[in-house]
Amino acid sequence: MTKLSVNINKIATIRNARAGNIPNVLTAAINCQLFGADGITVHPRPDERHIRYKDVLDIKPIITTEFNIEGYPSDQFITLVLSVKPNQVTLVPDAHDVITSNAGWDTVKHRSLLTDIVATFRKDGIRTSLFVDTNPVNIEHAALTGTDRVELYTEPYASAFSGNSVEAIEPFIRAAEVARNAGLGVNAGHDLNLDNLRYFRQNIPWLLEVSIGHALISDALYLGLENTIQMYKRQLA
Repeated sequence: MTKLSVNINKIATIRNARAGNIPNVLTAAINCQLFGADGITVHPRPDERHIRYKDVLDIKPIITTEFNIEGYPSDQFITLVLSVKPNQVTLVPDAHDVITSNAGWDTVKHRSLLTDIVATFRKDGIRTSLFVDTNPVNIEHAALTGTDRVELYTEPYASAFSGNSVEAIEPFIRAAEVARNAGLGVNAGHDLNLDNLRYFRQNIPWLLEVSIGHALISDALYLGLENTIQMYKRQLA
């Protein structure tokens, strides 16, 4: 069964809109796990506009499932990950000022950098995943870095899904097959939601994990967090 990791960045975004600690991101992480999430994802950015570095340190002790930290591998980020030792680190090529992740790694260009960073994390027993597009060359070179997994950037799939679901999924099936043949585990994330998640999972049955934040937290405003997490889990069954 594909695991659901809930990204709680949006909880922190709401909190940061006002001084104080409402909503409490630690309580959110605890509840997501109680309500059936298989993991918690956070993506601390240098400007700390949602999840703060201190949040990451505070969340670690309360994780009872899996902890996934996403981010660009700056020196500060690497230091944080090595101190927290999450189950998984997902490396993204985000510039510091992007609103959200919007591209995968050029693993040909950055292969040396990524190889060194992956080796650093693996020494501490931290599973690594590289955020990539569906270009098979980038996936093949991701495998050469020593990473354990790749996370497929699914925004193009989500954007095209309502128009032609078959065409939308085709490049992701091919990409997932390339990854599997290269010995990589396959994760996915970005703009997956209750409309498109089941079809994605059905067509890539060896999908290990999805990381979902924006859509899930938005749905929870209307449907309730526990109910929403269970609805997403059913799409992955």
